[in-house]
This record gives sequence, C-alpha cells and structure tokens, in this order.
Amino acid sequence: MRIAGLLHDIGKIGVPESILNKPGTLSESEWEVIKRHPETGFRILSASNEFTDISSAILEHHEHWDGSGYPRGISGESISLQAKIITVVDAFDAMTSSRSYKYPMSIKKAMLELERCAGTHFEPSIVRVFLDSYEEFNSPE
Repeated sequence: MRIAGLLHDIGKIGVPESILNKPGTLSESEWEVIKRHPETGFRILSASNEFTDISSAILEHHEHWDGSGYPRGISGESISLQAKIITVVDAFDAMTSSRSYKYPMSIKKAMLELERCAGTHFEPSIVRVFLDSYEEFNSPE
C-alpha cells in the first residue's frame, strides 16, 4: 500500500510540465492529457513483475465511488481497495497543499469536503476511517 501511494501519479511523467504547473484553468485538451496519467502509470508499472500487483490501484486512483471518475468510469466495489484508499488520501493532500493554481485549504475544510463527497467521490467507510485516524497519524510524538 505504501509503494502504491508513493507511485500513484507516476503516469504524470508523460504530462508536460507546462500543463502540470499551469497557474490558470486547464483547457479541455490539457485536461484530457492529465486524465491519461492513470493509464500511463498502469502501463509503466504493469510492465514490471515487481509492481504488477499495484498497477490496478494506479489505474483506478481517479475512479469515483459513484462511477463519475476516470479513466474507465467504474464504481463501488469494482474499484480496488487500494485505489479507494489512495483516492481519499490523494484528494486530502491535493486540497491541503499549495499548487501553482491554488492556495491550500485548511485541514478542517478538507475534512468537511471529504465528508461531503463520501458516497459520491469516495467510499464512505474509507472516509470515516481516514477522518477517525487522522489525529493518530498526525500528532507530534
């Protein structure tokens, strides 16, 4: 799971930096390039015997619980458990991180957004586990 989390966006290696770091809104054609990164990542990882087991999680990490995601539009239990976990964590990271095109969202707002999208974008039980466990993994030792 750790390796899948680290490699989930490996397919972005095929996306031009000008698109990845664009400060404004992406055009439709630029968005289509971004949406291909899960398939590119799948092809890269499935070519190696060492990473075949995580390649489907990389392919599915932008699929949504309700079927509105990409690249295949699969839903619910058709999405691998690894991908469903990566989806929640990746969304939280994206919301709370600074990007060239946006300021970071507060942790509280991001948590509320995960709750709001549980049942549509995200599997509700995974959102619950993430939110219930967040403090345990992010408190100073």
